[in-house]
Order: sequence, then C-alpha cells, then structure tokens
Amino acid sequence: MAKVPVQRNHVASERYVHLQSSHTSLILMMQPVPAIVYWGKKINADMPLNGALFDLPVPQARLDDAMPLALLPEQGRGDFGSPGVEGHRNSKDWAPVFEVISVTTTHSSATITMSDPRAGLEVRSTLVLDEDSDVLTLNHKLTNTGSKDYSLHRLALTLPVNDDFLDLISFHGRWSHEFQQQRLSFKHGGLMQENRRGRTSHESFPGLIALQKDTNELQGDVIGVHLGWSGNHRIQAQVKSDGRRYLQAEALLAPGEISIAPGESFSTPNLYAVFSTQGLNGMMQRFHHFVRNQVVNFPQTAMRPVHFNTWEGIYFDHKPQRIMEMATAVARLGVERFILDDGWFTNRDDDTRALGDWQVDKRKYPEGLKPVIEHINQLGMEFGLWVEPEMVSKNSALFRAHPDWMLGMDELGYQQPAGRNQFVLDLQNPDAFDYLLSSLNNLMTEYNIGYLKWDMNRELVQPAHQGNAAYHGQTLAFYRLIDALREKHPYVEIESCASGGGRVDFEVLKRTQRFWTSDCNDALERQTIQRGMQLFFPPEVMGSHIGPRLSHTTRRNHDMSLRGITALFGHMGAELDPQGLEDCEIRAFSKYIALHKQYRPLIHSGKSYILPSVDPGTHIYGVMDESVALLAVVQLAMPEHALGQRLRLHKTLPR
Repeated sequence: MAKVPVQRNHVASERYVHLQSSHTSLILMMQPVPAIVYWGKKINADMPLNGALFDLPVPQARLDDAMPLALLPEQGRGDFGSPGVEGHRNSKDWAPVFEVISVTTTHSSATITMSDPRAGLEVRSTLVLDEDSDVLTLNHKLTNTGSKDYSLHRLALTLPVNDDFLDLISFHGRWSHEFQQQRLSFKHGGLMQENRRGRTSHESFPGLIALQKDTNELQGDVIGVHLGWSGNHRIQAQVKSDGRRYLQAEALLAPGEISIAPGESFSTPNLYAVFSTQGLNGMMQRFHHFVRNQVVNFPQTAMRPVHFNTWEGIYFDHKPQRIMEMATAVARLGVERFILDDGWFTNRDDDTRALGDWQVDKRKYPEGLKPVIEHINQLGMEFGLWVEPEMVSKNSALFRAHPDWMLGMDELGYQQPAGRNQFVLDLQNPDAFDYLLSSLNNLMTEYNIGYLKWDMNRELVQPAHQGNAAYHGQTLAFYRLIDALREKHPYVEIESCASGGGRVDFEVLKRTQRFWTSDCNDALERQTIQRGMQLFFPPEVMGSHIGPRLSHTTRRNHDMSLRGITALFGHMGAELDPQGLEDCEIRAFSKYIALHKQYRPLIHSGKSYILPSVDPGTHIYGVMDESVALLAVVQLAMPEHALGQRLRLHKTLPR
C-alpha cells in the first residue's frame, strides 16, 4: 500500500521548513522571504535550526538589511538580480512585495502561498523532492487578485548554488549537431541562453549544470537543472557582486503574450533539479531514475522494440511492393517495429506540397495501407506511421480551403518566410485543432497503427493568434492535441521528432515515449550528441539507429562496428535500404540487433555511467546493474599517444 504524505500547515511566522528525500535535505527559510538556505547531503531532521546558521552579514555600502537569494527575487525588496516577477497593470503594480500567508508541507514537499494585496497579486510556489531519485520539482503559479487585467512579462524560477561552484556546463548545437557541451568558468558575471524558435530547439537545450572546479564524472558536487517546456525559454546563471550564485529558468514570453484577467492565473513550467555529491554520473543516474518513474509512461510493458524507419531507404519514393520487400528483409534481421516515413499521403511527392492533407495517397496505395500493414503484422512486426500534424503546405487542399488557419500575421499584410516550404497551423483555432484531431483519429481507427513518429520541421516566425503573439499558446495547444489523441488511443506510442532533436524535454516526454535524437545518423557525430543527451534522459527514450555505411548528412563512411556499438546503447533501430546489402553487412546488422536484444533489459533499466578519459578523443561509457556492467570504449579521433591508456574501472562498478 502506498504511503499517504502527511500534510502539515505552518503558521506564516515559522521561519524554517526542512524537506528530505533518500539522500538529500533541503531547508527553506520563510522570513523575510522564502529562500533555500541549504540543499545538499541529508542531515538529521531533528537538528535545531536557527539564524546563526543562515543569517547573512550586511556588506559595506549596501542596504541595511541583507536579502537572501529568494525563490522569487523581488525588486521591491532591493534584490538587484534578475526579478522573479515582471509585469504591470496599466503601468502600475510593477514592483510587488510579497508576504507569506500560508505554508503547507509534507516530509518531502512544501506549498508556499504569498500575497501582495496592494499590487493585487498572489503567488503559490510548490517544491517537491522525489523521495527515491532526490530530484526537486519547482513551479510558481501567479494569480491576479486585482480588479483589472495584469500584463505579465516574466515569471521565473530561481535556485541558489553553492559559492564553491566555479564552473558551468551549458549546451549548444544546431540541426544534426545537438547537445554539444561546453564547460565555462563561473567566477564573475554569468551566462544567459535564450530560445526564441517556438520549440525546445536544437540550439539551446533548456538544461544547465553548475559544479565545483574539480568535479568530474565520478566525484564532486554538482547541481543540474532542466526546464520541462517545449517552447521559448530563457535559462541563466549569475554571480552577484557579493559572490552568491544562482540559476534561473523561465518560459520566455513575447510582448503582450500573457494578460491575466481578474481571478485567473498563469503557471510556470516545472523546473527539475538535482544535487549530487557523486559527480556527473550521480546527477545523470538520478535524472534517469526520475524520468523512468515519474515522467515517461510506456503504454505496454513489453521490451522496447527494435525499429526500422524507411526514410533514408526510400525518401518519397513509395511503392507498396518495394516496401513489403523491405519489411520482409528487415524482419529477418530481427526488427520488431516498422515505421513508414514521409511520402504516404495525398500528393506528397516532395517537400513542397501536401502537408495538412492527411489521407492516404490512392495513386501510391490504391488499396490503402491495409495490405502493407497486414504484411508487416504477419511478419511479427508492429506498424508505425510518420505524421507532421502542426504543419501545412500552401500547395495543399487544406490551405486552399482554409488559408485563415495558418499561424501568422498575413491578414495584417506581413509575409513570413517559409521553412522547408511549409508553414504552421494555428492550433488555438478550434476548427484547425478539431480537423487535425479528427484526421489523426480517423487514421488510427481505420488502420492498425501502433506507433506515430510525430515530426515538426520548422521554427515559428510571426506566430500570431487573432493578432496576438502565440508562442506560448501554441505550445499549450500542441500539448492538448497530443493529450486528446492519446485519450482516444491510449496504447499507441508516439515519438517526438522535430527535424531530429528539436523538441526534447521532460514535458513532452510525459506524452511521448521516444525522441528522435538527431537527424544526423553519422555514428561518429552521434557519440557526442548521445553523450550530452544522456546526462538528462535514459537510453530507452533515445532513438539511435544503425544507418547506411555512407552517412546521408556528413557523407562519411563508417565501419559497421562503430555504427552498431553507437546504436547499441539507446533505443535501437535501423534506417537504410536493406535491399542490395552485402552478405557481410546483413550478418553484421543481425549481430548488433541480437546483441542489443541480449542486453536490452540491462540497457533500458540499469545505471548509465561515464568514465573519465585522459585522451579527450576517447569515450568510455556503459550501463550496469548489481551484477554486470556493459562497457564501450570508442576512439573518436587519432590517439594522442602510441599506447592507449589503462582502463581504470571505478570501485562502484560490479566486479
């Protein structure tokens, strides 16, 4: 029987609240403002807490009262850092000063309600420590208690970090080059990354890591944070002039985008954070444990099936007989799920047309998809289908009938640039939303489809709903669309793909079961991409395919051993034309698929780890449980020395 948390109501005058999880303590000070004053190794809950432990001295030539690093920094109290709330009501109420009015706690959670009746605003902050993984979830909800609309510019989530955290690891990238890491000094000033592309983005993954100078994969203190949000965001790290440090994350709002009516509220996305004393591996393993138990939901309990995707094999050249021959060939290799990619719907012969016309192309499939699907099912494989519901081509029946459904400002005389010859549908338009839900539901009802690869191949430019900025609303409407489809078809799995890794975050993962990590299938590039992604996401949600010998994105050739081992440590698949493969390649494909299946229970449930390497061109990583460790050593570049380094296994690995 599950334990029911015991709630305790605290009077606002109580100064400290102590939350605990398996290995972590988090102490909140409530006065003068709610602030985290300790976050680290678990300490005795009965230890008396007093101001001598946490009160701050007053620096020379500063305000007479020192302010802690608040969960919601306030300009009105003299916090000169980045404010937690920015907005106004007809140019008034722009510097609120909140007072705590109630605190409700359990052993591992706290809900703090603060109010400024003069500004007509109330904030509810919720902190939850996951007792098993130690991951902290933080969010704010701002309510307009005034009599007029409140124009919100920012509502940010703020966490302090230790003053000996002198380094940052941030993430950058681009299409086919996602999750690139850089380690930076964090002594003065700070770092700010913004994403304004309308989706999580390839360029600025909403994650950031603060750590001690000597922290590595195996040892040292580290805090990792991730904003679970699939739209525009800002994430930053700042050092104050007194040496205190903090991380801050928020949904990035466009001008005029959020106006809160009286009595209504606006909520932040969740900020997920973890403190570890066991280096980057400890952080990574805690995030993986949290995702497996609190985020992702697999509708079926069977092992994650090995994929085959048709895209790099046939592109738009769809011929039912050829596709069935491909299915026969890959079934012999051990494939368990066959995905028909772009090109199956009406008039979709290239990427200039037909998006939005989600009916099977009778020219290519005169009998519909049923014969192909039945053939695939008879081979023992599940059938999956590629879709891109949020998009529309101007050369489509849908656009010709409903040009007003496009997200943009065309009615004002603006012309937005195309991306991949396509545009975006306004999901806040109820007619467009209902059309998409109906079209997808009809496909799922008519055909035995067990899987959707849900793509999004362009950024948002001039996104407007009824003339107002609609980045935020479009993201929420996307969530509603996928939720509505999952409600009708709860056993269908969905892959989040946005030109590869452009929509990868915890919030979309609550609704999907797999990410297409990158459109780059080059195994050498994938080693670095997957290493960055795996700091936050476990292997079973990381789509990783064995591609053809000649990479379609880099035009490089790689041996099967590199391609196979790279795909081994994720959710394995294959993506190529299996016809015409030499016998040696067919045997190699079968070998690595069989190896993946052999170790799949371990890879998809064990503890992932990375071992440090003296040679920066050597990646050493693997997965382990209580009795066995599976290890990969991959040389990415010419070794610096003639002899390779000794492989030193850490004491925590099984012997």
